Amino acid sequence: MLPENAIALDARLSAIRDLAGSCARFADIGADHGRLGAHMLLHGLCERAQLADISEASLAKARRLIYGLGLTGRVDFCVGDGAQALREPPDVAVIAGMGGQTIAGIVERGRDMLKNARLVLQPNVAAPELRARLQAARFRITNEVIARDGRRLYVIIAAEAGEMRLTPEETAERDLLRQQYIAAVRRNLTAQLENTYIVTPDGKKHKLQRKDNK
Repeated sequence: MLPENAIALDARLSAIRDLAGSCARFADIGADHGRLGAHMLLHGLCERAQLADISEASLAKARRLIYGLGLTGRVDFCVGDGAQALREPPDVAVIAGMGGQTIAGIVERGRDMLKNARLVLQPNVAAPELRARLQAARFRITNEVIARDGRRLYVIIAAEAGEMRLTPEETAERDLLRQQYIAAVRRNLTAQLENTYIVTPDGKKHKLQRKDNK
């Protein structure tokens, strides 16, 4: 059996886990390696997990991981297209690492299965389209965060069934969060540089001077 600490999550998956919270029935749609579901189970964040993937080959990786952890009695492996592959409605469903159009399609086709679930969605692209289609499918956004993993920034959206009224401008302007985050990081780095010193061969400390481009 693998040790519990073998399932460490990166910054992206950690942010997804935090928005998912705890529940009885967890589902990861597009589970691939199954690390998130395994982590949720090991840390008592869910009682059971459904790991779904359209590819049996991808799901085989999750099967090996879950078997190695001795968790097979608490996991259902579901091969199929999106939420329609699930065997029962989840309390929390994660759909992450896909394009916004693909995620929106999964939510639309699987609305009956997902209508009582808290959704945690992480689009790689097309977040504005995802927001607009969530509204059309009668889901409302309850939270949005940005996770930084190395040089990449990820928008992560929490949603649940309900009415939402976003204007086209609001749908797009939520991506200002990403721009604001980048600006904050740049300001922080600039502040660090302005307080950085170098030591020359004569042993003297010299403060680095910021050089602005005119």
